[in-house]
Amino acid sequence: MRYFRTPGRVAAVVLMLLGVLACSGTPTYNPTVFAYELDQERLDAGNIKTVIIPHINLGAPSRNYIDKEAPRIDGMVRSYLKDNGYTVLPQRDFIQHWNVATRAFGDPLDPTTGRVDMNTFVQVMQNVRDQLRESSDLDAFVFTDLIEFQVPFSAGMKHIARWDGVSRKPSLQGPGTSISADFDWSQMASVASLQISIYDMELQRVFASRGGLDATDAIDARSSTGRYIRRRSILENENYIKEGIHLAFHPFIEMEDWPGNP
Repeated sequence: MRYFRTPGRVAAVVLMLLGVLACSGTPTYNPTVFAYELDQERLDAGNIKTVIIPHINLGAPSRNYIDKEAPRIDGMVRSYLKDNGYTVLPQRDFIQHWNVATRAFGDPLDPTTGRVDMNTFVQVMQNVRDQLRESSDLDAFVFTDLIEFQVPFSAGMKHIARWDGVSRKPSLQGPGTSISADFDWSQMASVASLQISIYDMELQRVFASRGGLDATDAIDARSSTGRYIRRRSILENENYIKEGIHLAFHPFIEMEDWPGNP
């Protein structure tokens, strides 16, 4: 028997498909989104339009294998800010004034311990701020720290790790193609996030948040017992980095599909 689709049936099918597509594009709530801090009063008063991205961390220095990726990620942050209407001054302007100030006041970073002398840091930053205030229309400093910590991958069927608003699956490294059934999923794996801290020209913080990037550890496929090792290629997935940048700036720059809405 031939089957004829009536207009009503066709319309119902189309609406059902549109509904499915709409649902598939809806962001999934992720309770690990970072609890951002936003000083709306200072933000409104500052009318931030022109920013600069310092080449130094606000906190402790990043690990060497992560720090080497910082220029590339700073470039992506710069593009994101420009795409959203901000003027971004060249980083070399900050580097030049920073080098002059550290010769005058000393380097706040102790390379032997990795500790930062905050009194010296404030002196240097005040000097850099004063110089940039005279030579530019700078409104704020955007610090971009790459930080690393540890989280577990879940022991469920999908083996997902969630942190700072993202969900990532583990990767394998080595000649093997499978994970041992005895793998201990309670082990902690190293992951990276982008921490954004924005300070106005009074060196008061107006915004701070974080966005997850990717795991910096992979499962060692050569190990019979199962363990994590550092990935050879760190933070190479640009889509993951873009997601982390968008998360880290929300709501300073609103992320349309922010996963923090329950």
